[in-house]
Amino acid sequence: MSSNLRSMKNVLTDAASKGVELARTRIFCHVLNPTGQRSPHKILRKKLIGEKVASWYPYDIKKDDPLVMARQEQERLNKLEMLKRRGKGPPKKGQGKRAKKSCK
Repeated sequence: MSSNLRSMKNVLTDAASKGVELARTRIFCHVLNPTGQRSPHKILRKKLIGEKVASWYPYDIKKDDPLVMARQEQERLNKLEMLKRRGKGPPKKGQGKRAKKSCK
């Protein structure tokens, strides 16, 4: 009878602790994880910060202003022309180092 009383007591304490756990999870909005397995809940619980990070950086005028893009393109072409005059420009298609290696 003593062992029966102990097992009954263990059953009641287990049920009470499970009930307390369930109540705690409902009250404090916790996730019940009785197996202790890894869960992404901790990461998913955090606020998303993408918009806040994007708002930190100022608006980039280069993307939308055609005058800025045209000026940058003109500077690039001028630099390329100067390099070609000095003989330092890019080779014609099929005239580079790689093409010369395969001909040998």
